[in-house]
Amino acid sequence: REHLYLLVKGKLKIFTTTKEGKTFILCFKHPLEAIGDIEYVQQTDMVNTVEAVTEVHMLRISHQALMRHAKDDPRILTFLLKGITNKFYTKSNDLSFHLLYPVEVRLASYLLSVLTGDNSASALRLTDAASLIGTSYRHINRVIQQFCEKGLIERQRGEITILDRKGLLEIAEHNIYE
Repeated sequence: REHLYLLVKGKLKIFTTTKEGKTFILCFKHPLEAIGDIEYVQQTDMVNTVEAVTEVHMLRISHQALMRHAKDDPRILTFLLKGITNKFYTKSNDLSFHLLYPVEVRLASYLLSVLTGDNSASALRLTDAASLIGTSYRHINRVIQQFCEKGLIERQRGEITILDRKGLLEIAEHNIYE
C-alpha cells in the first residue's frame, strides 16, 4: 500500500481471489504499466494479486515521494488517469468475457497468454488454470483433449506445447487477457 510500481520489463498476471478461495484472471500486463495506481489514488490496500509470468523489472516509487513531488504534475496525473480508466474498461470487458464466452475461448486465450515466445512449452497446473478461467478441472481436461485432437496443442508428461498458434487465435477470436 505504500508504493506504486512501474513495470518496465516482463509480464505480470493480475488475478483476484473470492472469499471462497476461487481465483479468476483479470489480465496480463506488459510494460509500461503502473501497478498500485488505483490504491495510490484511493489510499487503499491492494485489491488484486500480482504474479510474475516472466522475469520482470519494476521501478518502485513511494506514495510519500509521489505526494511530495508529483501530486500536482499534470503529466503524472494524466498517466495515472489513462492507466486507471484503461483498467476499468478492461475489467468491464473481462467480466463480459467470463460471463459470455465458452471455456474453449477462455482456455485458448489463457494458453496464448501464458505460453508465449521462448515459453511456448510449459508445465501448467490444470487445476490452477481451471480456477483462473472459471471452470472445472474436468471441463478443462476435455477441452485440452479437443485441442490436442485438432492439432492445436500437444500434451506430454504434464507439459503443454502450442503447435498451431494461429488456430488458437481463431478460437480465442482475440486474446482477451492481453
